[in-house]
Amino acid sequence: MAYDWLKGVADEYDVIVIGSGLGGLTGANVLAKAGHRVLLVEHHYQFGGLATWFTRKGGHIFDISLHGFPVGMIKSCRKYWTKEIADSIVQLKDIRFVNPQMDVKTTFTREDYTRVLVEQFGLERAHVEAFYEYLRGMNFYDNSTETTGEMLERFFPGRNDVKRLLMEPIAYANGSTLDDPAITYGIVFSNFMGSGVYTFRGGSDLLIGKMTEELRRNGVELRKKVLVERVLVEDRGGVKVACGIVAKGGRVIRAKAVLSNANIKNTVFRLAGAENLPADYAAAAQAVRINSSSCQVYLGIRKGETIPHIGDLVFTSSSPTFSTGELTELHTTSRTFSVYYPDTRPGSDRYTVVASINGLYADWSSLSEEAYEKEKTRLIDEAILALENFIPGVGGLIDWKEAATPRTIERYTTHFGGTSFGTKFEGLKVSMDLPERLPGLYHAGSVGIIMSGWLGTINYGVITANKVDRYVCAQRQGRAA
Repeated sequence: MAYDWLKGVADEYDVIVIGSGLGGLTGANVLAKAGHRVLLVEHHYQFGGLATWFTRKGGHIFDISLHGFPVGMIKSCRKYWTKEIADSIVQLKDIRFVNPQMDVKTTFTREDYTRVLVEQFGLERAHVEAFYEYLRGMNFYDNSTETTGEMLERFFPGRNDVKRLLMEPIAYANGSTLDDPAITYGIVFSNFMGSGVYTFRGGSDLLIGKMTEELRRNGVELRKKVLVERVLVEDRGGVKVACGIVAKGGRVIRAKAVLSNANIKNTVFRLAGAENLPADYAAAAQAVRINSSSCQVYLGIRKGETIPHIGDLVFTSSSPTFSTGELTELHTTSRTFSVYYPDTRPGSDRYTVVASINGLYADWSSLSEEAYEKEKTRLIDEAILALENFIPGVGGLIDWKEAATPRTIERYTTHFGGTSFGTKFEGLKVSMDLPERLPGLYHAGSVGIIMSGWLGTINYGVITANKVDRYVCAQRQGRAA
């Protein structure tokens, strides 16, 4: 008989959280600290969503993708998690851009980026500062139709090289393109540009371990390997209300509210069901565009071998010019190397390299199994060949190599369309409006480009958890009355 991963779980909670990405974990923690009984369920065998890790023979530990986030992550982790977690966040000080248009090394702070743009690209300092100030002045509620591409052309006409330097890191961070609203670029870029790029020292395994420890201290019931088949919806006085979950196998667990950390399309169509939502809302959700996905190549360096320091993040490409279309082509030459040195995981003497390549689900989902395996092999071979430009002979030091694709992401996260970066801008409104259209059901995940990446999803988890808190408290008061 199969093991019951819900054994010992109560039949009712104040809140059930579906999914353990950073938005789900943080939302659960905020709600637990507010005094609510919380159950968090995750279908995977690891917690963390896309902020997770895996191990392979030879002693290798791989974070599943490159992780870099703004300095604001320190404040958010200190406020909503623990000082210990916040104190483990450190700056990445060696970021490189190497392609036919440039060879740049920067700390990615506003001061150093300005130096690069002035000294290497010949821009006037005042013009660069005016660009920064324009971005800082952007407001989420601005009614502007300008795209990122139009904005960059307005400030830097004809300068494809400048656009590449400004756009490439954001495209890797959240799947942005030149056709997306300028506001999505401005907010994310400004967050990074203050004090640089940061990461968690110790790796995702240590981070998620500390987060789950904190959740348990605060009374959250955590269960993995639990697939939620649907959200329980009941008709109460002519109003449909979300009031729990139905897990695979038929187990029903009730709750005053449900917080979904799944992809918004999964949440609306697979969990809630379009039949339980107003037709206009379902149509709006259907129209939401899924953002792009990504591929990764994991390279493990043999124990006892070392590699030189080539940078923390290395954005590299052999494409002569920049376009966001080229970044997602099946045979793109653009990739980012995230290099994990021994001090990334203190106490370890191991080196690993993760190459991240943006991609489109459609390019991979249509391949036959034979063609799929060939394309994965190509990804690995091309990544090693590109890495040889920075570390000659590195291929002979590698004893583990493996590739992941949008199909891999779909398998392990169930994300609609295998997306790594959630949805385009319009997904944010659909996400925020959900509890108004189906009371009791809330969403906190990667949506609208702005609420993506580690910091965006953590903060969105907090925002949504505060709404859930008010709703659950109102439900209690209603019953007491």
